[in-house]
This record gives sequence, structure tokens and C-alpha cells, in this order.
Amino acid sequence: MITFPAAKINIGLRVISRRHDGFHDIETVFYPVGLRDALEFVVHTCSTGEDEMVVTGLGTGSAPGENLVITALKKMRESYNIPALKIHLHKKIPAAAGLGGGSSDAAFFLKAVNKCFSLGIDNETLRRTALEIGSDCPFFVDPVPSYATGRGEILRPAASLPPGFRIILAYPGIRISTRDAYNNCIPAKPSISLEEIVKQHPSQWKNLVINDFEQYVFRIHPEIRELKEAFYRAGAVYSSLSGSGSAVYAIFRDSIEIPGHIKPWIIYEGDL
Repeated sequence: MITFPAAKINIGLRVISRRHDGFHDIETVFYPVGLRDALEFVVHTCSTGEDEMVVTGLGTGSAPGENLVITALKKMRESYNIPALKIHLHKKIPAAAGLGGGSSDAAFFLKAVNKCFSLGIDNETLRRTALEIGSDCPFFVDPVPSYATGRGEILRPAASLPPGFRIILAYPGIRISTRDAYNNCIPAKPSISLEEIVKQHPSQWKNLVINDFEQYVFRIHPEIRELKEAFYRAGAVYSSLSGSGSAVYAIFRDSIEIPGHIKPWIIYEGDL
């Protein structure tokens, strides 16, 4: 079976408070985009009964056996008899970029195993399993525009962007530690909910829709700030760091001339 895990961007990301369990309460809008990995598995024919996983494409920074897909498989085996699998993951979504690639791979794998072996697991149960793997994993069980609170697992539908908008994703090849990003962010509850702000037209978002991680990330990597500013100079309606970065996206209506010095960093361009 083959599936194509999708990337996401964060439209705004506010860190509200630190929780007693060590996580943080946030508010954000998860928005799926067309950049995708490819994930395929078949039942292994070897007699050893051991799983085999190969990762190609972009590096993940970890061994295949430590991949979240394997974590998802182990979670499924806690309740279901899943045979040994031969898995191939081809990465196009860069790791540690704020695009949710690893979480998406895990969630799409849960869905594919459910379908392949006719397990009959409903989406709510899949989301509970996904949450044990990562805070943003539940979103990818049904990746539609969603307003997210709690750790990111409490999801409500959000409106899609008006027609006619496109997106550019740029990845400058810098890995950002999510842990460090949270440790350098001062939680605070905003006076106006992000859910209300994003109801405005995207052309009004520039000074209103905020990613709290930008202050820290831009301070230690000013070239990422420059990437965002370059998109605005080129005519973007809105531009932001996604998650804790280092990917930056730009939303635009008309064709824009991408500055030559950032063209090598462009990893995706398409409709929203």
C-alpha cells in the first residue's frame, strides 16, 4: 500500500502557557499544503519476522529504526496483530523545519495500516493513538484547515483561504530544535484570539497574525528573518515562519519574482 503524507504550515502560533505535564498550551491554525512525502509498505516475505525500513530522499537526522513510522507501527501492535512489514519512506518534506513531516508520516501510516488490514478503527481512536506519538499528529489523521488549541490536539474546523491564493515554501537548510524554541519563548495569552484574527482577509494579517517563535529564531539565525523580509519585498500578502522553523512560507495573489539568492531554498510552490 502507498500513501502520500502531506506537509502543513502554521498560520500564527501563540504559546499560551506551560502545562504541568511539561508541554505547552498553544493556539495555531494548521493548514495543509501540497508538499508530500511518499510512504509504501508491503507484508515482509522473510522468515525472520522482522520489519525492514528504508528511507530515501531528504535526510531525517535519525536512523530508520527511530523513525516515527516505526513508533506508529509499535503503537498499532499494542492492540492489533500486524505482520512484519517492509517499509519505504521517500522524504520530500525536510525534517526539523516546522512542516510536520515526521508527524504526518506517522499519522498517514496509521491510516494506511488501518485500511490495509481492515481494522475498522474510527478516526477519533486513530487521533488518540496519534497523540501518543506527537502533539500535531492528530491533525494529520484528517488534514483539513483546523484551529488548534491545547497541545495542538484540540481541533476545530477553520475556513479555507479565499480562492486565488498561492504559496511558496522555502527551507534554508537550518535545523531548529523545537525544545530550544519553547525554552526561549515567554508564554502569554493574547488579548484577541487567533481564531478571530484569521477571519480577516489575508491581506490584513501582516501585523496581526504572529508566530511567537520568530523572535528567538530570527535572533539566532538572522538569515531566516531576511528570507521573510525578501518575500514581503517581492510582493507577498503574508509571510511567516512555520512552527518553530526553519521553513518560511509566503502567501501571494499574483506571480512574484523570487529573489535570486533565495531560489535555491524554494522547496514548493502551488495553490492553497
